[in-house]
Amino acid sequence: MLTEERYRIILQRLQISGIVKLQELVELLGTSESTVRRDLIDLEAQHLLKRVHGGASLLHRRSEEPGMEEKTFKNVQQKNSVGRAAAKQLRDGECIYLDAGTTTLAMIPFIEAQDITVVTNGLSHVEALVSKDIRAYLLGGMMKSHTKAVIGSIALQNMDNFRFDKAFIGTNGVNAEFGFTTPDPEEALIKRRARQLSERAYVLADSSKFGEVAFAKLFDLKEATIITDSIPERWRKSILEKTKIIEG
Repeated sequence: MLTEERYRIILQRLQISGIVKLQELVELLGTSESTVRRDLIDLEAQHLLKRVHGGASLLHRRSEEPGMEEKTFKNVQQKNSVGRAAAKQLRDGECIYLDAGTTTLAMIPFIEAQDITVVTNGLSHVEALVSKDIRAYLLGGMMKSHTKAVIGSIALQNMDNFRFDKAFIGTNGVNAEFGFTTPDPEEALIKRRARQLSERAYVLADSSKFGEVAFAKLFDLKEATIITDSIPERWRKSILEKTKIIEG
């Protein structure tokens, strides 16, 4: 099979599924793993895809944000690992902020701390918290339909009524130079304010987020501890120079 034909098949599969595994491509193309890896490197250099651990994914524009439904089924095992590690940071009686997003949502089933109070801007989060008999407050404001996150000036005003022991914040990108980023500037304001109102802040990020840079900056790496399932080796040194990391 010619190189150009392999490229076309790889990109077609990505358009269908959004993410594809290396072994799947080996079987689909009937070629060696080393050949597929070279193809992915070449396509990434052409800015046609992004290599991830064990495969490749579609590139997203910096200002483009996947919806809640799309993100729910991505990196499920990694998010559960992050959620479990994050829940271990909770202590009985604490008041916390829990950010919207699927990685922070994965934290809720693992919460064992007693008598905690949670403030969140995630509609899915408050439903999950109430189902576990956890005292929860949902911020008022404008609801983003595709992420089910509350944002805007009203949400910011609501947030100023609270102070938190800890904040658990989601991100779309973790980069040593550009810090934590997300596609939506409105949501970035909420995340930034949550960190400011907390004694200690954690950013929850599965391994696919490292090296990524989205449109709107949240804050610098030094301003929060990262909780992740694992950190890719090529990013480990530069990230550890800036902040602490908890690996699940």
